[in-house]
Amino acid sequence: MDTFMKAAIEEAKQGLQEGGIPIGSVLVYRDRIIGTGHNRRVQAGSVVLHGEIDALENAGRQPAAVYRECILYTTLSPCSMCAGAVLLYGIPKVVIGENKTFVGEEELLRARGVKVEVLDEPLCIDLMSRFIKASPELWNEDIGV
Repeated sequence: MDTFMKAAIEEAKQGLQEGGIPIGSVLVYRDRIIGTGHNRRVQAGSVVLHGEIDALENAGRQPAAVYRECILYTTLSPCSMCAGAVLLYGIPKVVIGENKTFVGEEELLRARGVKVEVLDEPLCIDLMSRFIKASPELWNEDIGV
């Protein structure tokens, strides 16, 4: 497993330790992490702080040229909101830890020219599977069910 997905998984674990949903993300520019984040909806009482959005926020305001060279790593397939942020900022590649527990907007991203790579990372699958089993109500809230 590469360094960047490891960092996203560490973010996911941090979110779980904080009482939140274990989804982590990192934004990488020229082989360097410029933003890290994890789902903080519960912790911050937020409706929008998914892991990908948190990583973008923590990267700070960037010029469009930077986003066009970034790769977004996320432990779980991105939802509509997070996929929309990828499209809005022109991020050309998304690396996904797993899409077994939830399939987000991968086809939309591909249709719009984003390179999507799914790793089927066992650690990501295990983390989300255990969380969904232990906290189905919270999970359903997070995905809008």
